[in-house]
Amino acid sequence: MVKPLNQNLIFRVPSTCISRQNKLSHFHTKTQLIQRLQDCNDITSVSFSHTNVLKSGFLNDTFTTNHLINSYVRIRRTNDASQLFEEMREPNVISFTSLMAGFIKVGRPKSALLIFCKMLESWVLPNAFTFATVVNACSMLADLRTGQKIHSHVEMFGVQCNLVVCSSLIDMYGKCNNVDDARRVFDGMDYRNVVSWTSMITAYGQNALGECALQLFREFNGLPLSSPNHFMLASVINACASLGRLVSGKVAHAAVIRRGHESNDVVASALVDMYAKCGCIGYSDKVFRRIPDPSVIPYTSMIVGAAKYGLGKFSLDIFKEMLDRRIKPNDVTFVGVLHACSHSGLVDDGLEYLHSMHKKHGVVPDTKHYTCVVDMLGRTGRLDEAHQLAKSIQVEPDQGALLWGTLLSASRLYGRVDIAVEASKWLIESNQQVAAAYVTMSNTYAMAGKWENVHSIRYEMKHYGVYKEPGCSWVEIRDSAYVFYAGDVSLCARGSEVASLLRELERRMKERGYVGGSRGLVSIDVEEEAKEEIVGLHSERLALAFGLISIPKGVTIRVMKNLRMCRDCHEAFKLISEIVERDFVVRDVNRFHHFENGSCTCRDFW
Repeated sequence: MVKPLNQNLIFRVPSTCISRQNKLSHFHTKTQLIQRLQDCNDITSVSFSHTNVLKSGFLNDTFTTNHLINSYVRIRRTNDASQLFEEMREPNVISFTSLMAGFIKVGRPKSALLIFCKMLESWVLPNAFTFATVVNACSMLADLRTGQKIHSHVEMFGVQCNLVVCSSLIDMYGKCNNVDDARRVFDGMDYRNVVSWTSMITAYGQNALGECALQLFREFNGLPLSSPNHFMLASVINACASLGRLVSGKVAHAAVIRRGHESNDVVASALVDMYAKCGCIGYSDKVFRRIPDPSVIPYTSMIVGAAKYGLGKFSLDIFKEMLDRRIKPNDVTFVGVLHACSHSGLVDDGLEYLHSMHKKHGVVPDTKHYTCVVDMLGRTGRLDEAHQLAKSIQVEPDQGALLWGTLLSASRLYGRVDIAVEASKWLIESNQQVAAAYVTMSNTYAMAGKWENVHSIRYEMKHYGVYKEPGCSWVEIRDSAYVFYAGDVSLCARGSEVASLLRELERRMKERGYVGGSRGLVSIDVEEEAKEEIVGLHSERLALAFGLISIPKGVTIRVMKNLRMCRDCHEAFKLISEIVERDFVVRDVNRFHHFENGSCTCRDFW
């Protein structure tokens, strides 16, 4: 017989079961919070999740707080993330690294470096991702000294073989113009992936070592199972653009098409830029028009390319099309727009665009934009306005070199010795463009007939060991570059034939009224054409003559020059294009000149 239950008997659940149940509930709540934090993509959802974390008592849990910091970082609320970080009892390596990455994401690399310094003072040890992040901060700042210190910490902590860290170091050294150290890191890697190869190729390209970039790309293609991604292809195309290597650029374009990257914004922009810099603005336009939904980057590339080709109206039409599509221009876009106005004599339009930058588009003009305007005013002879504008802008020496150099060039062109002296003094005292400043001052005094000043300046140059950059031009034939230096015929390819052709062309030009050498004095970016130097043997003429005897008729001859083309050669090239009935393109340091039937696309305005 079953006994009735005692009503006073209390059944107790073992404490171990309650503890396990609470832990499961605790774990479930934490998992839900973290899942919600990972899904947050706006301030409302992050704030709501932050409140739930606080209510649930998980704010002191490092793991959960790290996810909350990442949520704020993801929506670019770094100040909120920073405040959370400061309130943490036990931040770990993820806490530090996440906040550093957040500062880098919003363009505050100095703040990221401060967090790294705080980390070194704490008990928390950095890992490979921390080092890769802080190295990226140095890259953004181009801070070589700090980057080298961090590199030493990389060695100390034993992560010098980490793939991500090494790729970041290569990128940092490249942006700091230290290619040798970038290559040392690259050569010391046990294993390399497409990112590390791309970083090294980009480092070469960014430091005017395009040939090295192309050679490294060829090495990469020789590896088994190698496959370039769109970043690498963009870097290779940029290298071709800097060298003016059209054939290599077309080969890279073919690789882009094969791998289906043609619609990628970065690659398409690089192609637009490359074809423009190789003097094929028509190809640039074709590539641009094939982009399904172009962003500000390809639009800007097209605007700048057309501007440098002297197609000012076309450039401005593209800008208008961009605005009509409600694409917001950036500061580089306006550099292209102002450049287009400058090189096409559209002064009033240029001033209107300058004034509309901040008011209509929220872009604050900086030194780059004012330099374009100084150039624009100077080219049209409005030297006093250009001078006043240059004086009104407060700039650091490294930023003002181009501004005052531009003013110096314009003042030489119009014989304004007073402005030229002031501009030269500014450049020399700030130790910027010293050789160019001396050369231009010498030429300015020569134009004014002040030969005593000319001799004095040249004496100073010799006394202080200041030497001008030698004029150099090159042409590409079948993917090979042939280089020519001013006055050097004996060592150039097919030298005797080149000299013979130049003499014949000189004779035929004189029959048409050409008087050579009368305007050999040139401006700031140009090699000095001393009296004893034969103007007819300037580097671009040697390159053109070689092209005429080496490139079949019907094929455009493309000449690249490291300095600005002088006016005497410009006049000669117009006549030669008519005499030989061929067209050729010259890319100098400033812009393109397309010569055809006795005229140039710049309309003698450059």
